[in-house]
Amino acid sequence: MAPKKPLKLPLAAAEVDRSAHLRTDEKYLTSAWPKAEVLIFANERFSATSNQLRFQKGSELGSYQPETDYFLGVKDGEAYFVRHLTIDQAINIELKTLREVGAFLPSRDIGLAVHAQGLANWHQKHPMCSQCGGKTVAASGGSIRKCLVDNSEHYPRTDGAIIVLVKDDKDRILLGRQKVWPKNRFSTFAGFVEPGESFEQCVKREVLEEAGVELTDINYLGSQPWPFPASLMIAFEAITNTPELARADGEEIEEIRWFSRQDMKAAITDKSLILPLEISVARQMIKAWYGERADSDLKGNESWR
Repeated sequence: MAPKKPLKLPLAAAEVDRSAHLRTDEKYLTSAWPKAEVLIFANERFSATSNQLRFQKGSELGSYQPETDYFLGVKDGEAYFVRHLTIDQAINIELKTLREVGAFLPSRDIGLAVHAQGLANWHQKHPMCSQCGGKTVAASGGSIRKCLVDNSEHYPRTDGAIIVLVKDDKDRILLGRQKVWPKNRFSTFAGFVEPGESFEQCVKREVLEEAGVELTDINYLGSQPWPFPASLMIAFEAITNTPELARADGEEIEEIRWFSRQDMKAAITDKSLILPLEISVARQMIKAWYGERADSDLKGNESWR
């Protein structure tokens, strides 16, 4: 398989310098806060107006709070933070998920949103030390947590996950439907990398487990963060020489279908196919395979589940 141009993936956009050297400078963080642009995040959602993120000046939100205000970086001399609230603290704020607004955001805001959501999700799930069970607190601008008992430092985790577009020698693609998804919602195959496993090994294992086919010519396409809650999606395409053996595993994958471009266009037209969200790696892989008419031919329902 010839090398392909890397995918342009929506959530991989980033314009703000994370400025790691400033994270430990409490004097800078405190002084930058009043004029900083601040996102509000609560319960998997951002403060938003229409389909855009809503930024507020730090001065509007009171003083800098190291335990809930996480430093995201600097662009053109302007600092960016996210304030992490509980849902009770955000009762009167209009909130929207990244899935709802992601396709409408400019690159700067996409990069800030995935960074902010990833950090906030991690902080919420790790209030205690994994070594001694003691309480941990946010430190270094929210980039780490520190244990108050043994003084150990804990860093945000990112779970590696592969996602693969399976093709046959006729350039059809194989899509599957999970049991928990709505009727007619199909997508590419994906799974988490296991300990001691390479990305390529994971690609082969997941597709064999879920769709029953072996793969050749595995080719890297790109990557993007997927903070739902903490994944990094590594995208591949691959060929199977035994398309006739394809079958759903019956556990996670309930149904699989081969699609030519003509099949896919017809399925979109008669509403027998629902594709993944525009911001997803799966959608972008499908569009890249389909070709230049993807935006017009594949319009229709989309679903994140």
